[in-house]
Amino acid sequence: MTTTPPGPSPERRPGERPPGEHEVKGHSFRDVVFVDDQLVEAEEAPAPPPRPARRITWPKLLVMPALLALVLLATYLWIASLTLDPIERNSLGDGNVELRLWQHVQLTAISTFWVLLIAVPLGIALTRRRLRRAAPLVTALANIGQATPAIGLLALLVIWLGVGPSTAIIGMVAYAVLPVLSNTVAGLRAIDPQLVEASRGIGMSAMGTLTKVELPLAVPLILAGVRTALVLNVGTATLATFGGGGGLGDLITSGIQTQRMPVLVVGSVLTVALALFVDWLASLAEALLTPRGLEA
Repeated sequence: MTTTPPGPSPERRPGERPPGEHEVKGHSFRDVVFVDDQLVEAEEAPAPPPRPARRITWPKLLVMPALLALVLLATYLWIASLTLDPIERNSLGDGNVELRLWQHVQLTAISTFWVLLIAVPLGIALTRRRLRRAAPLVTALANIGQATPAIGLLALLVIWLGVGPSTAIIGMVAYAVLPVLSNTVAGLRAIDPQLVEASRGIGMSAMGTLTKVELPLAVPLILAGVRTALVLNVGTATLATFGGGGGLGDLITSGIQTQRMPVLVVGSVLTVALALFVDWLASLAEALLTPRGLEA
């Protein structure tokens, strides 16, 4: 004897069978499926889970590059409509703008590479049991670099190391190491200790636990620190001109000293556009590298 669930049943025409019921050689059969190793009628089977949302949508992929392209195009058309004097032509011609932009990109890339090479391993080491007590002291030392005004720090480094791109890179690394270091430490400390103990319980080594459990869970905070460091480096690289490092800061200081507005505008617009472009690239990397299970 079977019972029917409460509630109104859908009306069917005479002779029409319920959904999922078939007749084969005079015998009635109903479609069944297995759900979690249990036999369930087809009409009672749960709907398949919805597809996960796309990490990178078309607006996120296209809006920022299109906006930056429009700003750069408008700046180019404005400069092209002006009659430049010899000083302005000397500053903006003969590939000088491309050279300064490439120097700026190099300064940002090299300094960020060294920031990652220093801050991420150091942050991991400071969360291990043997060096955990040294974390406040190391973080305070890293905070000195960012608390010191960038121009003052660069001036001290020039006095100590002399003029050149390497001096500017050292100053940029000292200025941007704190966000990556603090976020690495915070991300690893925020992990539930029970997850670490569970990984050890199933036989994982310390290195396996670090690479397969701790670092993937700390990725969002680490990437947020890297994104902050990238934008900081783009801005700090403009001060490299005072240490002989080149970059777009040469155009900005030249425009201020000679009182040439086109030169100043080109240097400033390119610096802002580069910072926004780097931040956009970092946001895409952050979306792609964050594990699916950690997405909000």
